[in-house]
Amino acid sequence: MLTLTNVSKTFNPGTVNEKKALENLSLHLEPGDFVTIIGGNGAGKSTLFNAIAGSFFVDRGRILLDGDDMTFRPEYKRSRYVGRLFQDPLKGTAPHMTIEENMALAYLRTAKASSAFSTITKKDRDYFAQRLAALGLGLEDRLKQPVGLLSGGQRQALTLLMATLVTPKLLLLDEHTAALDPGTAEKVLELTRKIVSENKITCLMITHNISSALELGNRTIMMDGGKIVLDISGEERAHTTVDGLLEKFRTKTNKVLDNDRILLSE
Repeated sequence: MLTLTNVSKTFNPGTVNEKKALENLSLHLEPGDFVTIIGGNGAGKSTLFNAIAGSFFVDRGRILLDGDDMTFRPEYKRSRYVGRLFQDPLKGTAPHMTIEENMALAYLRTAKASSAFSTITKKDRDYFAQRLAALGLGLEDRLKQPVGLLSGGQRQALTLLMATLVTPKLLLLDEHTAALDPGTAEKVLELTRKIVSENKITCLMITHNISSALELGNRTIMMDGGKIVLDISGEERAHTTVDGLLEKFRTKTNKVLDNDRILLSE
């Protein structure tokens, strides 16, 4: 479904600020895989997402999505197939536009490939309200309200819904609950589980919470130095504890995962 082959990316090559962000990284996801990603600062997690989303072109390697070569396809073209959420709830929505207008941008442009605002119909509004109602946040009654008036958790839930209104081939979740309070984060995670499961979406999720990394989805990978150093699934993952995962990381890299943002449990 998603295949990365020997992908490499170096920033500021040939300078004192040269940084190898990805190094000969290969990864394959089957349809419906939900993969969680753990790693310290500078491990290459967000760079991996940027490479997949097309925020930049990689130096070497190939990126295939559903058999299509995306390696040199621009970001705006990949966005029809790749949904993405960021850590910052302020990203992914336009604050001065209404909930309805934001949803129209996400839905009508992709679904109908036409001008979003001129084609919003009553049927579209009813559909938006129906999907919003499933979030359980009362947003279905606030379609005309500017998104900037929503709380961080409401905006992140809305962004998650917008990213999946038209089911993407791939969903990238870049620590999308890290900026939320624990209660709100759990609510958004539960919505994530529900939406990903119901729509059978192939998903990659970066998390700073090792417990969540082992509980969510069906596969966990750990990154370090722009490489995947650990990839576990099935019975091995089911029987791996937080301490066990940290020990596997130490064995593979000969160092301790040391990062202030890494949480061992909720």
